[in-house]
Amino acid sequence: MHTTMRKEKTKPGEKKRRAIWFGLALILLTAPGLWADEGSTAGIPPEGEPHEKSLTEINKKLTNPVGTLWSLTFEQNNYVVDPEPGIPNKEKRWNSDLQFHPVMPIALTDNWNLITRPVIQFFNSTPYLRDNLMDPTKVEIGRTTGFGDTTLMVHLSPSPKLVGNWLIGVGPTFIFPTASSDYTGQGKYQVGPSAIMGYFAKKWVLAAFVQDWLSFAGNSQRKNTHQMNLQPIAAYFFGQGWSIGYSGNVLANWEAEKGRDVWTVPAGLSITKVVKFGKLPVKIGLAGQYMPIHPDTFGQRWNIQLKITPVIPKLIKGNLFGD
Repeated sequence: MHTTMRKEKTKPGEKKRRAIWFGLALILLTAPGLWADEGSTAGIPPEGEPHEKSLTEINKKLTNPVGTLWSLTFEQNNYVVDPEPGIPNKEKRWNSDLQFHPVMPIALTDNWNLITRPVIQFFNSTPYLRDNLMDPTKVEIGRTTGFGDTTLMVHLSPSPKLVGNWLIGVGPTFIFPTASSDYTGQGKYQVGPSAIMGYFAKKWVLAAFVQDWLSFAGNSQRKNTHQMNLQPIAAYFFGQGWSIGYSGNVLANWEAEKGRDVWTVPAGLSITKVVKFGKLPVKIGLAGQYMPIHPDTFGQRWNIQLKITPVIPKLIKGNLFGD
């Protein structure tokens, strides 16, 4: 937690306008999937296959972290966070985080794919510490709403023609300081390595997706950052588009001042189902997570997560470099 408190810079009314513009942008980005005709929706099994089998196959492809489907994911996280110890109003508080992350795989050749995965975040009711106006020697809890920093991951991945059922991807990952508030972002440009390793069987998938970022530029008055995000991926697939699996991201803040504030370790379970709205396949997932290990100051304790992932047509078809 920063020792120097900052006054919130968001002007009255700006939060609502930003939320409206953000919602409109998401609707426009989703629209191409709704307009797609039957032949343009890449990765959907032919009409001759049983309906429940096609739904399960789509679920598998959307769960594959190095798959070939283009998709848009809207992920709503509702966290219960612990407050700062030793200050008034110590009750647990809610913090909402809406994430938008499209996945855009491009076939470079028959054997290699390039996967681009940006993540845009919007935070609501993010708690932070501020000076107490009545008593400058004390602090109190404030709240803010705004956009967060933007993450961009780019992976080079071998196709199944080279590695079979193994899932492999490596490449750089970036964080850009796009936050609209000091309290919803870190104010630093960050870069580091990322990798995916796993195995895809007929009924299940087991993989790990890790990203590690180190700051190298940005606001000189903000603290340097070094952090990690490890996402275990485990799912079992039933018929009719259903699956069950692990849910949660293991977080590490290597710059934390106290050793006990380094880790956030969740235990979570998710249930997902692929449905079709007309010809548009959509994956819907609901998950619950409990973090037995988390930072003392505003650490995530519980999370209720909702994911909605429509499939969209590929905007770049075929191999980029020859057939």
